[in-house]
This record gives sequence, C-alpha cells and structure tokens, in this order.
Amino acid sequence: MSANTAAQCLIPEQSGNPALPMTGGTTRPGEIAYVLMGFPRLSETFITHEIYLLEKLGLKLRLFAVKHGDMEQVHDVVARIHAPLVYLPTVTSLSGTNLVSWLSRNLRQYADAHWNLFKAHPFRYLRTLSNAMVMAVKYRKSWKAPLRKVFVKEFLQAGYIAKQVHALPSISHLHGHFCHGATTITWFVSRLTGIPFSFTAHAKDIYQVDQNPGNLLARKVNAARFVTTCTGANAAHLADRFPNCTHVHTVYHGLDTAYFAPLHQELKGEAVPRILAVGRFVEKKGFADLVDACALLKAAGIQFHLTIIGEKGDQYDAIKIQIKRQGLANSIRLHEPVTHEELRREYHRSEIFALPCLVAADGDRDGIPNVLAEAMATGLAVITTGVSGIPELVRDGVDGLMVPERNPEALAAALKQLLQDQPLRHRLGRAARERVCDVFDSHETTMQLKSLFVDAMSIAEVRA
Repeated sequence: MSANTAAQCLIPEQSGNPALPMTGGTTRPGEIAYVLMGFPRLSETFITHEIYLLEKLGLKLRLFAVKHGDMEQVHDVVARIHAPLVYLPTVTSLSGTNLVSWLSRNLRQYADAHWNLFKAHPFRYLRTLSNAMVMAVKYRKSWKAPLRKVFVKEFLQAGYIAKQVHALPSISHLHGHFCHGATTITWFVSRLTGIPFSFTAHAKDIYQVDQNPGNLLARKVNAARFVTTCTGANAAHLADRFPNCTHVHTVYHGLDTAYFAPLHQELKGEAVPRILAVGRFVEKKGFADLVDACALLKAAGIQFHLTIIGEKGDQYDAIKIQIKRQGLANSIRLHEPVTHEELRREYHRSEIFALPCLVAADGDRDGIPNVLAEAMATGLAVITTGVSGIPELVRDGVDGLMVPERNPEALAAALKQLLQDQPLRHRLGRAARERVCDVFDSHETTMQLKSLFVDAMSIAEVRA
C-alpha cells in the first residue's frame, strides 16, 4: 500500500462523521437507515435475517433499496420485517450512453429531491456534488478514459435518499451493505445530511480492485464511523491494507440454529446417499470441480445422487454441458433457487453437503458461505475448501472435511470416504451442528452488531 493510501486512514474526510443535526438543536435519537442495492434477494438471506433480528432486539430501521429484489420467491422472514421500505426511482442503464443523454432521461424524477437539498444546505450540497465529479475523473480506468459515470448516478440516487432522511429527524445513523455501490451511495447521503455512516464489507467487494478503484476503499474506511466484515480473514486483509484503522470489526452473519435443526438420522433411509450443493453458478463456487469429482466416482462404480441448487450465473450452461459430456445426467440434478423453507427440506433429505469454493481468476471469492453453515446446523457432513474465512468455521477431520481448491481428485476421495462410511458421516454431522451453535448463532452475532450501532448513535446524540 502506498504512503498516500495509508495516509487516508489518518486524514478525516469531509463527510458526515461529526453527527450534525439538520435543523437547529434537533437530536436524532435512534433510527438506522439501511441502504441496499436490492431487497429482498434470495441470495442475501443473511441481510434479511440481520434486519429481522435487529428489529427483535429493539432497533428501529428504515430500508432504502436501489432496486427491487426477487419478488417471485420470497423467504418467509421478509413478511416479519416491520421496517418501512422505500425503492428509488428506476434509472436506465449507463452502458453505451453518454452522461448528458443519460441525465436527460433520468434527472427529472430526482430533480425535486436535489433542489430541496440544495435550498436547505447549499454549501454542503455543492461540496458533495463537487466530490462526486472529482471521483468520476479521478477513478477513470486511465487518464484517456471517459468519466466514470457511475459516481454521478450514485450521487443522484443518494440525493433521493438524503431528501427522505432530511424529513425524518429520527434517523441518526446510516448503514450500507457491500462496500462498493451501496456504500458509495451511503457515503454521499452522509455528506449531504451530516449523519454518520457505517458499512458491511463482504467478499469480492473487498478484493476486486475495480469495485473500489485507487484509494477509494481507504477513503470509505476512513470516513465511516465503523466497518464490519463477515470473516476474520477479511478483517485481517483490511488491517493489512489499512494498518492505522482500528474501527474494523468481524461480525459473522450467523443463522437461526433453531430453525436449521437436524432431523433424526433414521429418517434418512435412502439406499443411495444424497449429496447437496447450493450456490450461484459462478466460478468461485467450484461446481466444475464437483462435477469432475462425480465423474471419478462414477468411473469407480460408486453410487450417488447430487443436487445443485442455485441461480443461473455465467457458469450454468458450461456446467450443463459438462454433466452431459461426462454421462452424469442420471446422477446430477440442477435446480433453480428455492426459499429458505424449501432449502431446509433439501438439507433434511441429504446426507452430505459439498461446496468446493475457490478464488476465481478475477479475485472473487466467498467469505463464509451461509449455506455451508446452514448445512452444518442441520447435521450434514460437509466437504469444502480452505478458502477465505471457511477455516474459521470448519476444522478438517473434526466437524467437516477440507480439500485443496481446484483439486477434483482430492474432492472425489473425500466424497468416496463419506459415501462409504455412514458412521463417519454421522459423527461429522453431529460435530458440525455443535460447531455452528458455538460460533455462528445469529442471536450472538446480531448482539455484537447491535452494540456497534448503539455506541455509534450514542456518540451522535452527544455531539448533536
């Protein structure tokens, strides 16, 4: 890391870090505005569950979503969330258009909010607008490249949220999920309102340079009241990049261990053991290696059924072709994503959970996949890899089996061992359940997050 980048953690940003009231003498005692790129999303159940549990613990939240989420299939916990939800006006794609044309199509539905913000705090508004324009120039891919238009779009969207927040004196803190677009918007809202913000950094949004070009991530970390991330590995990575920052906290997503409880083993009486894998069909999930491992099992005469459940990503068609080419159509089933309730039934029908995660060519990776913790909580024997934060949950030979990434042979050997050794499956499954209850129970992890929010809002009330 360069000296200039490191220094960003020491130089305060002109943002909402000091909690300034929007009206004279008004304090903001206790609502949190959550800024999300989409809501609800089947693949982001950890966010939905986090919101629900924070409400149960007494915090008041308001949700602002840039886009609509997965509306056809919705987890049942969504219906139990009481937080008001505001969707931003839909904008057209930035790709293949110049900024002036894009603004002509989209500015009208945001103009009223921005005009009101300008009238209320002209200097603050112009400072934030100037910062967004500087970012559009500074973070271009090269000095010859056109403006990075996304920052103008995110400023426009931030203004819509900031106008809503301006009218709600109860909001005393802002929080963004994922440290690229959602947190950029949250940061702009903070600058426009003077309300402090925090954010949760997850996986690829930390590691992929194009998600936060140049020193942008350092600036966000420095400007935030606090930062949470979902694995110790992520926290260590951030500490290595920004050694002078002390407000980064590891908070596991956690899950409801009572909801994901095991069935009695005797209820699983099928002759051919079922293997389950869950995740989006993208490179980092390692499904191509899993299919190759299954081909080795078939060649060895070992019977199995594998179901892979997930959203269609850029690897989906290639995986289908791979399954057909290797003659595995009768042994492997691909299934579209399902709700939590349906997924729990799949865990209960299965005996082995396999997720051979890897670091993708572009740096993308998982943190600790929630589906891995869910499978362990339901008592499944798991096989996975030591990528990112996974070793913080799974201990090889104790509560699961670990194999090297990108190694179908080792994966096939581990699958063969579990397929042929039922007592080992049951032992590892019981230990896996105990492990999740010890370190990944959402009631404990959400209490940690609540404490961070309460401390941040207490500071805001004192300064206001």
